[in-house]
Amino acid sequence: MFQIIRKEINCIYKRDPSARNSLEIIFCYPGFQAVLMFRLNHKLWNRGFKLLSRLLSNIARIFTGVEIHPAAEIGCNLFIDHGTGVVIGETAIIGNDCTLYHGVTLGGTSWEKGKRHPTLGNNVVVGAGAKILGPIAIESGARIGSNAVVVKNVPENSTVVGIPARVVASETESKKAKDNLSANISIDQNIEKFEAYGQSKAIQDPLDEKLEVLLMRLKKAEEEIANLRKSKD
Repeated sequence: MFQIIRKEINCIYKRDPSARNSLEIIFCYPGFQAVLMFRLNHKLWNRGFKLLSRLLSNIARIFTGVEIHPAAEIGCNLFIDHGTGVVIGETAIIGNDCTLYHGVTLGGTSWEKGKRHPTLGNNVVVGAGAKILGPIAIESGARIGSNAVVVKNVPENSTVVGIPARVVASETESKKAKDNLSANISIDQNIEKFEAYGQSKAIQDPLDEKLEVLLMRLKKAEEEIANLRKSKD
């Protein structure tokens, strides 16, 4: 247990530049406290103490602002930054080395029993305010942009943004960028570099790109019409 705590403290050091010492993390990081309480509650849940585990998880929610159902499955080194407003549902599964920011919801879209919450692979970053809904899969290395609403599967090493969320960068595009230095996607910003809020500044929403193309074509058409009028005169 102490080894797990030590690893999770170390992972916070790596991902939060404001962390100064272990005592500060233990006493002042509600996300760390919530995950620690979840570890205990999850063990109680699995041993049949379901009411007690739900009671303790509710107490943890009051003090930390993070609501994690004790039946959820969470891997090693989960970092919940800031913490307030994070909700993790009963059948949610989270892999290793994931990062969730404040206001994130791993929610369900059905009232039926069974798997109804998302599954996150390893090294997934979910930006502030993002909602991941339903029994969908967020593959390893994915980045979910701030305030995105994700209702479909997200491929490995992809970045999604918007409502509903759309893929704006993928592993395939990054491989192309390695072969073409003039590509628009930055390798360091998209995959290899940790993005605090799950979205690279170098990445543009595909709808915005299409609007820009339409505006350019409209401007060109207006210029051609103006030239035709001049030629007639």
